Amino acid sequence: QVQLVESGGGLVQPGGSLRLSCAISETIFKYNAVGWYRQAPGKQRELVAMIIKTGPSQYADAVKERSTIDSDTDINTVSLSLNSLKPEDPGVYYCYARRDGSILWGRGTQVTVSS
Repeated sequence: QVQLVESGGGLVQPGGSLRLSCAISETIFKYNAVGWYRQAPGKQRELVAMIIKTGPSQYADAVKERSTIDSDTDINTVSLSLNSLKPEDPGVYYCYARRDGSILWGRGTQVTVSS
């Protein structure tokens, strides 16, 4: 069974930075898209950023000027760097992978923004 395991969440000060990583337990080349979603309390899960195999990476408007998504195909990870954290950034961040109509999710990692 394929697993997506997130790491790197935690408490960050407003204006700070974080880097989240997701380890995928099989080759990342099998996937048409990999990326990150987040869900704040009481809100729907929303796209943060995504790498698409056949096109440019996608970013949510709320983060596109201060985030970078990248992957390491040697170790099958997809990572998200997010800078200048704002009060609207907290939530559970989920790793996402899609292939041939099936979608996989990680269990999520909590991000808290507080001074």
